[in-house]
Amino acid sequence: MSDYFSDRENGPRARTDQVISPTVWSGVVATVQGLINSGAFGFRFPERCPDGQAICGCDSDSLAVAVIAEMPGLAWPLESTSEVEDGFFSQRQPFAPDTLLILDFIEFVHASVAKPIPGKYHDFFNHHHLSFDQQVGQEEFRATVNRIFARNGVAFEMLSTGRLVRLLPLVLGDDLKRTAFNTGDRTLDNMLEECRAKFSDRNPLLRREALERLWDAWERLKSLADPGDKKRSVQIILDAATSEPSLRARLESEAMELNSIGNSHLIRHSEVTQVPVIDIDHVDYLFHRLFAMIQLMLRKRENV
Repeated sequence: MSDYFSDRENGPRARTDQVISPTVWSGVVATVQGLINSGAFGFRFPERCPDGQAICGCDSDSLAVAVIAEMPGLAWPLESTSEVEDGFFSQRQPFAPDTLLILDFIEFVHASVAKPIPGKYHDFFNHHHLSFDQQVGQEEFRATVNRIFARNGVAFEMLSTGRLVRLLPLVLGDDLKRTAFNTGDRTLDNMLEECRAKFSDRNPLLRREALERLWDAWERLKSLADPGDKKRSVQIILDAATSEPSLRARLESEAMELNSIGNSHLIRHSEVTQVPVIDIDHVDYLFHRLFAMIQLMLRKRENV
């Protein structure tokens, strides 16, 4: 089921969470366990019938070896709780592995799963011989994962290719997807394209790199109107952005504030006095703020 009453009444939940919670991970674990029980992994890890070698299920040992080999750090059997020591006592609490490891595992499952189709029933061994429809199995798995993510506000989506992508915030996502960077400066275009690709990545480290690269693009953009005089160049670009005096003053204040942020945080420089930007929500906020400024300047550059 995908059309729940609460979604119809209130609209879908905002997809903003970038960390897979124990609740979401438990849903994934339950889904995978159901697929194992149904024999859905027999397409890639077949268990053979002793009489004739037809596929009759999933070789769980082969599946386990493959998961352990391709997903270093992921426990098998899958664990959704962990034991926590509390003095002389211990108790089990909800647990989820690292988000990137979970996302890798989900892609692994998509590549390995297929819908089992029961065929001939083998009376002696009390099992069906199976054939498989990989396309249908993958479609059903994608639908389940995307529904779990959507219901829990997770900012990732599985595409038809089986790849997981990050959902960009609504305020910025459409602009990043639609904008074709054609500034007249190839280096700046390449820098902005690099920012777009890295900011869309599910890896937080790459998104931080996107923020750093965007500040580099900001510095280059400011010099385009007059390469020999950066201060004059900024004034020319700001003048082109608006002729309304109060807004012009606010834009100049914003430009100065953005310069201060870049200089005081570990974005443009690497001195020990710089403050690193670690929280991924802060990365998103700063990226949005600077990108909006750059986008305005680029749109108004034709007036320069």
